[in-house]
This record gives sequence, C-alpha cells and structure tokens, in this order.
Amino acid sequence: MTSSAPLPPMPPGHWLWGHLPERASNPLGLYLDSQRRLGDVVRFRMGYIYVEQLTHPDHVKHVLADASARYTKGTVFDKTRPLVGNGLLTAEGDFWKRQRRLAQPAFHRERLAALGTRMTDTISEMLPAWERSADGGTPLPVFQEMMRLTLTVAVRALFGVDVAQHTHAVGEAFTTALEVTNERIISPLPYQPWLYRLPTRSNRAFRRAVDTLDGIVRGLISQRRAAGTQAEDLLGMLMAASDADTGDTFNDAQLRDEVMTLLLAGHETTATALAWTFHLLAQHPEVEATLHAEVDAVLGGRMPTVADLPRLRYVGCVFEEAMRLYPPIWAIPRVPLEDDVVDGYRIPKGDIVILVPYVTHRHPDFWPEPERFDPTRFLPENSKDRPRWAYLPFGGGQRQCIGNNFAMMEAQLILTLVAQRFRLRGVPGVPVVPEPHVSLRPRGPMPMRVERREELPRVRVA
Repeated sequence: MTSSAPLPPMPPGHWLWGHLPERASNPLGLYLDSQRRLGDVVRFRMGYIYVEQLTHPDHVKHVLADASARYTKGTVFDKTRPLVGNGLLTAEGDFWKRQRRLAQPAFHRERLAALGTRMTDTISEMLPAWERSADGGTPLPVFQEMMRLTLTVAVRALFGVDVAQHTHAVGEAFTTALEVTNERIISPLPYQPWLYRLPTRSNRAFRRAVDTLDGIVRGLISQRRAAGTQAEDLLGMLMAASDADTGDTFNDAQLRDEVMTLLLAGHETTATALAWTFHLLAQHPEVEATLHAEVDAVLGGRMPTVADLPRLRYVGCVFEEAMRLYPPIWAIPRVPLEDDVVDGYRIPKGDIVILVPYVTHRHPDFWPEPERFDPTRFLPENSKDRPRWAYLPFGGGQRQCIGNNFAMMEAQLILTLVAQRFRLRGVPGVPVVPEPHVSLRPRGPMPMRVERREELPRVRVA
C-alpha cells in the first residue's frame, strides 16, 4: 500500500514559511544542496504547499515515461494559456496526442533541413553589428543579441517571406507578451483568470501585444487559405498536415495556438542556452581553440550548411555540455493524480513533483567532476554507457520538446558562424549570475567583448 510508505526526508525550514525563503533567494542552491545532503528524493514545504524533488535518472524516467499517465502538468502551465491558448505546451490527454501527431512530421530532420539557408542568412545579417563592436571596442549585450536573433529565426522559419514586413511588429509584441507571461509564471499567486483582466499596466501591455500578434497570425492564415498555396515554412507544413488515419487537420484556431507555442518554446530557451555557451567558451579558451580548429578544418572559411553539421561534432558537443551545466528549462513540474511511491517514499496525490535537470545534470554518479566544462563528455565513445535519463535539456518521454532538432540545428549554425569570425571575452568586473526564472537566464544583458579572429581565406567549396 502506498499509504504505508514513509514520506521523503525534509531539510529544516522556517516554522511558518517552510522553505519559501530559500526558494525565493537561491532555488538552485536549495535543490542542489538538498540532493547532496538528503539524497535523490527530498520533500519541501513551500508555505502550505508540499513539493517533492526527484533527481535520479530512474525517477525522471518514472514520472515522464513509465508512470506518465498518473501525472499531470499542473496549473502553472495555465498561466501561459492567455498567450499560447491550447497548444502543445498546455494541452493534455487525447487532444494533445492528436495535436502532437499532426505537428510531428513538420519537425522531422529532413523537413527542417530545408530551413537551413533561411537560418544562415538570418544569422549572417547579425554579424556586421558584431564586427562594429569588435572594431569599436564596445561590449556587446550577448544575451539580448541572442534573444533578438533566435526570435527572428523563429519568425522567419514559421512564416517565411510572408512576414517580412511584420518582423519588427511580431518581435516587439512577442517580447512584451513573453515578459509578462514570465512574470505571471514566477508569481506565487495561483492561476486566476480574473487577475489577468484587471486594468493594470502589465495586463494592458499584454493585451495590446497579443492583439497585435493575433491580427498578424490570423491574417496570414486567412491569406494562405484564400490563396490555396502551400509555403515551405513551418506554418505551411502545419497547414498541410493531415492525420493519415482520421484525415484530421488543424483548424485556424488550433494553428494560431501552435504558432504562439512554437514562438514561445523556440525563442527564449535557445537564446538562453547560447548565451551560456558563449560565456563558458570565454572562460575556457582551450575549448574555444578546439572549437575553432574543427570549424576551420571542416569549412575552410565557407558558409556552413545543414549538411555540414554531422562533421561539426565538437560544435554540437559544446552546446550540449553548456545545456548540461545551464539547462534552459532547469525545473519541470508535475502533479500526481494519485498517491505514488518512488524509491520507497510516498508521493502524495496533489503535491507538486519537481524534476530538476540542473541537479540531475550534476549527479556525481553519472557525471564525473560535474562542475567541469568538458564537451568531450558528449562524444559517442564517451556517452554510450550513460543512462538516457541522466540528461534531459529537452525534457523526455512522449512530451519531449517537439522542436529539439530545430534548436540543435539553429544553435550549431549560430555557434559555427560566430566561431568563424570572432572570439568573445567577459567584461572585467561584470559578474555573470544565473537567474532561475522560467528559463535559467543570465542576470542582465551579459555584456562581452568581441574580438576578430585572424582572417581565414574565403574558400568556396562546392
């Protein structure tokens, strides 16, 4: 019987607030230290709410795969509904399965490869500003640059040339809507739709931003429906998607929700991971030198293509190791629908279960010298014996991020194009501090000094 199993151990906490003060001031330290002292199943009290932290790969697999039907995503994701509606991020049950089945073909590697040139063109448009920063000695706000770049890539991948005249409006509106959504998610207040209808400054800004996005997205969908043509971008692929068994397709409302979901999921997380990657490379010049050597040897100065990525193995390893140390989605909540037992401990129905990739990615049983930045961990010969669930930057199970291949392709192309031309260095006296909001952001814009690399011969290779 699950009721006879003991509750997990709990660290000392405040008599009234429990562990809320530590959760508010230093959540990464709280979760990591608790795992080190008490083990892989730990219980916290956040005011009147109880939270169980699970960090062993077997526990992660249990919640996200083996027993996933016994867990729901919980109400925290409801706070994103005013932006993304009932898209893949928030949908549950049979409706989610239908949506996922319809959307999946658009994200196959072969389909995404067609977007590669669009990506490299967009990235190349960013580089002159980096050259000006290098020549003028002006620090570059790398996190802001990555946020702007990944949003532009996502917009063009979704809409192609159709949205060229709307790119600035989409970017500005989505940035506003995302910031308000982040504030709502990290707020301790429970999800209450009426709170978002109050005429506060942030609510009014959010509503204006969503109205702008809705007008553009719904307008593009209507134009394409009327034209009857299929575009080679993600929106076009989603509009053409059809379930082989039922013939189901996306209606306009569902298309709108999936577009907003893809903008949300494919923007901040990738930008955050790239910012941390550049920070780590600046701290480890020996890793940076190996990265540059591979890029130079494989490309000889020419523009990278998606076909080059399998040979740019170390580039991929660098990004994966950065996501190990600084996983963009650093915590994954779930709520058990019934009592459960994990590793001999009772997990009560209705508590919040939190999986913490930030801690699992540092588990000393699976990651020797876990704080060391070592991309060679991800070479095939070094990772073949590592448990699958010891590493989950994109989640796992049937709800693993549908855009993982898109994110890896985009990140490798960005890292490669930057590595061909530049080195980045930290600004003395400016600390870089993790800020665990929805994603594990760096605090502030992360200014860095840009240095030009020695000019390579511009070889054109067929």
